[in-house]
Amino acid sequence: MTSLTASHAADLVAALLFILSLAGLSQHRTSRAGVVYGIAGMALVLVATVVVAAQSITAGAVALIVLAMALGAAMGLWRARRVEMTQMPELIAVLHSFVGLAAVLVGWNSYLEVESHGSAQTEIGADLLGIHHAEVFIGIFIGAVTFTGSIVAFLKLSARIKSRPLTLPGKNALNIGALVAFVALTAWFTVSPNLPLMIAVTALALALGWHLVASIGGGDMPVVVSMLNSYSGWAAAAAGFLLDNNLLIVTGALVGSSGAYLSYIMCKAMNRSFLSVIAGGFGIEAPSGGEEEHGEHREVRAAEAAEMLAQARSVIITPGYGMAVAQAQHPVAELTRRLRERGVEVRFGVHPVAGRLPGHMNVLLAEAKVPYDIVLEMDEINDDFADTSVVLVIGANDTVNPAATDDPSSPIAGMPVLRVWEAEQVVVFKRSMASGYAGVQNPLFFRENSSMLFGDAKHSVEEILQALGTDGRPEAAPSTRQATVPSH
Repeated sequence: MTSLTASHAADLVAALLFILSLAGLSQHRTSRAGVVYGIAGMALVLVATVVVAAQSITAGAVALIVLAMALGAAMGLWRARRVEMTQMPELIAVLHSFVGLAAVLVGWNSYLEVESHGSAQTEIGADLLGIHHAEVFIGIFIGAVTFTGSIVAFLKLSARIKSRPLTLPGKNALNIGALVAFVALTAWFTVSPNLPLMIAVTALALALGWHLVASIGGGDMPVVVSMLNSYSGWAAAAAGFLLDNNLLIVTGALVGSSGAYLSYIMCKAMNRSFLSVIAGGFGIEAPSGGEEEHGEHREVRAAEAAEMLAQARSVIITPGYGMAVAQAQHPVAELTRRLRERGVEVRFGVHPVAGRLPGHMNVLLAEAKVPYDIVLEMDEINDDFADTSVVLVIGANDTVNPAATDDPSSPIAGMPVLRVWEAEQVVVFKRSMASGYAGVQNPLFFRENSSMLFGDAKHSVEEILQALGTDGRPEAAPSTRQATVPSH
């Protein structure tokens, strides 16, 4: 078997492994196997690529490839060991930017190679040269949009810039104009390729990617992450066409289509228009006044919360990004175990966009070994809140905001949310009365059946565990305190 035939066989096996990886990652129980399949497929491809390349390039070039792989692997392992779960969304955004930048570099290199050697001296025939030019242009455009869009997503997710959407005058006209200009430049470049057009489309795409994501508000950022995942897949597929790499085309198509479908599912869960989100928040106005509302809320202490839980017959826990920040998943899992041992029905209600990454909360709960069968999606548990004794809202905000159903003027109006306010008692774990990531104040905090437990979520849950003790008889709790939210 020749090395080229072996390479094609490796590509086929790797493609199957990537498909198995996606299938495994679709369920909690098979997610570990899915990760293993993905790692195995990528390792196989890397080895096959180096072996085939070694047949046609110098030993020095092979050494450089191996060195680059070693450096990349070392950096990846170092970063993976240091990154916190709370930093995963922005880490993934940065990784998407790498894919986009790679697609841009591949496009530029492919163009310069053809221009320097001419079509007669390359594998591209004169009849296919126009198609190649179009591929170069499209690949650079998708890659550059992905690159700057991912950078802006990283900056928003890491709170380096504000999460509120950018609203430039005529922003929708700017986006549409950029797309029209891209189509015109592509037609021009296909007929008459030249360096100034390459520079123009690169600059145009970089600006468009920045503006698209900057125009999307913080409440829609989970969709943006999956959308950029889709963009990175299509960028990889475009690079595959330029490199004549079938596996890269297949892998990019898998990532692009799955990311687009996930974005569509999440938009339905948030009652958002898929086209409006991917078009940079088309028609969505920026939230206003989110920090200006004020009202009276009721504050509760850990001992009082423990008393509520000890007397409850059923408890639902709705986690959010605050649980990830506090790293409270392990105390929450212990609280769940203790309550279940005492005969209390405990379940988790997870909103599709809880956290800042699809599946963020599910991963945290699985890490803490919370049983899969008590972790339910929003649609599975929403009708059960009315028959629930106590709901613990741990670090969630926008996903439990009744303004989505009660206030047609709210920026999140129509977004499906967990109806936690229908329970007998609601305890909200928060550090302060600040609004959520979407910049919208939450009327839940001021409802008569809601109590605020301020402080670090992990510390608060540990205090509840201590108050519960081992015999299930919490100490007498002091009376609740009334407080007034200061205006911001």
